[in-house]
Amino acid sequence: MEERWFSTSEIAAYLGVKPDKVYRLIGSEGLPAHKIGRFWKFRKDEIDAWKGKSTPAGKKGKSKPKPEPKPEPEPEPKPEPEPKSEPDLLSRLGFSSGKGGVHTARTMMLKELESLLAYVDSPEAEKEDYQRAVTEENCLGKRSSKTRTLTFRHLADLYSLDRTCLLFRALLFFWSRDLPGRPLLALLCAYARDAVLRSSASFILEHPESSTVSRESLEALLDAPEPGRFSKATLTSTAQNINSTWTQSGHLRGKAKKVRTQASPTAGSAAYALLLGYLTGARGQGLFSSEYAGLLDCPPEKTVELAEEASRKGWIVFKRVSDVVEVGFPNLIGPEEMERLREQN
Repeated sequence: MEERWFSTSEIAAYLGVKPDKVYRLIGSEGLPAHKIGRFWKFRKDEIDAWKGKSTPAGKKGKSKPKPEPKPEPEPEPKPEPEPKSEPDLLSRLGFSSGKGGVHTARTMMLKELESLLAYVDSPEAEKEDYQRAVTEENCLGKRSSKTRTLTFRHLADLYSLDRTCLLFRALLFFWSRDLPGRPLLALLCAYARDAVLRSSASFILEHPESSTVSRESLEALLDAPEPGRFSKATLTSTAQNINSTWTQSGHLRGKAKKVRTQASPTAGSAAYALLLGYLTGARGQGLFSSEYAGLLDCPPEKTVELAEEASRKGWIVFKRVSDVVEVGFPNLIGPEEMERLREQN
């Protein structure tokens, strides 16, 4: 059987170094690597052969033989450490329950996300590949290294950029298949990961169409749970960022004056919303009334139509017999993830 290709992060773990060190070893130590598309890939047998010929990184010449270790007295038994608590299932899937969020500093960064995913353009890309594209190759055209680093950090906080994370993997799935749905896809993912954005949803969605959404009223909403938590300047910039995000998603329009308008859901954004509802415990008809379905800004009947369209495209499985509804996501949820979801329920 032909040996498989190993990724940068896998080889870094195998060598016991950070991924950045792998790139340096390629240039300085002749680490065997193959450029496939935009990404470096590795063969384990070549790495093993290189390890046998090379000296440890940072040392030159022949290494001296190590003296035989002296026998040490048996250590006294130590108390068993308390087991570390594992992150809950939703955190592992990509959801965030923290109080903060990127929106205190930035919007949902739709243009940056579009540019980054167009530049990397590979479902097999790893988080390190996105990081290198932003911080080293400067694919987003930022002026300073500090700005590039902050931009990547914000994008990773909003979207994970890690293909082992189900939320991001599913985002990529629909991103490449449903171009008109991208604004809502980005909103849905950012909403699941940014508590500051989540706190504004009911305020925005409850505004009637054509009504004005003032920045001052949004500031008051943000300040109400913990008065004084944000400075006046932070409240103002956060409200502006949130309004900008809802404008990018299609729920608002206008520049200085924000007016409520209706978003334009698509089959892909509806399927993604149903997936997020499913992951958070909704089932059957409840999927169409979840908080994620609410972001689609349309009646449940319209969401059902879009789900049927997504099912015809083969993106999800949608079955309905009278009032009984079943929705499945075999293309999106892996066997291990599904097992964990079953255990949770």
